[in-house]
Amino acid sequence: MKTKVLSLVALLLMGTATVFAASKTEKFKVYGNCGMCEKTIEKAAMSVDGVSAADWNKETKQMEVAFDDAKTDVHKVHMAIAKAGYDTDMHKASDEAYEALPSCCHYDRAPEKAKKE
Repeated sequence: MKTKVLSLVALLLMGTATVFAASKTEKFKVYGNCGMCEKTIEKAAMSVDGVSAADWNKETKQMEVAFDDAKTDVHKVHMAIAKAGYDTDMHKASDEAYEALPSCCHYDRAPEKAKKE
């Protein structure tokens, strides 16, 4: 009898933890051009631990990503995409990563803002 009660309590606790898992969805701009960009951008986002879905629309340049905010945050997703060579609103890809992209993926980059002295 004790085993059944303990098993039931453990099952209830696991179910409660699953219900309260913090899933979050964010939308943001990612610069790119083509279907190849789409695959690379989505793959980069999915490589972040905790990301469960990633969808980039090449017409609107909007990325929608779902993730467990107990495991990661949107900042890490932006960083992974920038590391793959694509600029986001939060992070700019390095020149080396951008230049490594196939020529069809070379999107128009925003000019650097003048630094205040």
